[in-house]
Amino acid sequence: MTRKPPVRFLFLLFALSAFAPARFDKNGKNAGPTLKVAPEAKPALTAAEQRVWDEAVAYYAANYANKDLLFSSDLSQLKDQLGDFEDCDELSGRKRKFCDAGMPAKLTQVLESVAPVYRAHLWPEHDRANRRWIARVAPLVREQGVGLSERLADIYQTRWPRQKIRVDVTGYANWAGAYTTVDPLRVTISSLDPRNQGAEALEVLFHESSHSIAEPVQAAIIRECRQRDKAIPRDLWHALVFYTTGEVLRPVLSSGATGGDHDGSVPGGGYTPYALREGLYQRGWSDYLKLLQRFWQPYLDGTASFDDAIARMVSSL
Repeated sequence: MTRKPPVRFLFLLFALSAFAPARFDKNGKNAGPTLKVAPEAKPALTAAEQRVWDEAVAYYAANYANKDLLFSSDLSQLKDQLGDFEDCDELSGRKRKFCDAGMPAKLTQVLESVAPVYRAHLWPEHDRANRRWIARVAPLVREQGVGLSERLADIYQTRWPRQKIRVDVTGYANWAGAYTTVDPLRVTISSLDPRNQGAEALEVLFHESSHSIAEPVQAAIIRECRQRDKAIPRDLWHALVFYTTGEVLRPVLSSGATGGDHDGSVPGGGYTPYALREGLYQRGWSDYLKLLQRFWQPYLDGTASFDDAIARMVSSL
């Protein structure tokens, strides 16, 4: 009998996070952004399967739903643990000792119990979506990846990681649709999120990967703020990474060379970068956009130095 490939417990964890109800703080406010799941995405289960699924979702809601997949050290560690055991069909090591993930007994029991339900009802569609996403994005990476990575590393005055960057393509990721954790460096991207489709996926992929090389610009902003006795601006470095990736990819994706059935184009032609398309600058970053256009863009165009661009941005805060 042919052995089925194991269900990725990591992807199962993301599915539970997607279906878990939102948690609220002591003031009754939502603890944070939640991932919206279409009603038709919820599986049709038997009574027994529904009981197991509900118990797993309830366990996740009680223990993890109020934690952010990106910022919680517990969830980051759990994600990495499950990723390291991706070839195992168990987590307890009962059948194979090397599959003992060393996780809490209750969590192990919950994930192993609900895995057959996930395999039967959600995994087939997630697997197809993951493979479809990879098949569409891989040619873009092969065609443009080396040039883009070299250009971005040069902008941030560093080197692109020598080792391959692990990218987990999963049905669900977090509320943002993609995120990156470091030490070890791993990118997680949702294959079902509409923001990550077509040529846009290339920008999302390189934005997330840029988190591995953006430390010099973050350090430069902090250093300049301290020299000028100014408060360190929250998320300026992240807005800069969004802006930089979008502007570097804009001419590449505007050329039409990448093709795609959802290429982020706007009437009249051209590619609209992710942060503009998704309205990120309207969520508290509008002043940052003005600074980036005025002082960072000349650096990207080669008419200003890195240090001058950072200094002028900070002085104008």
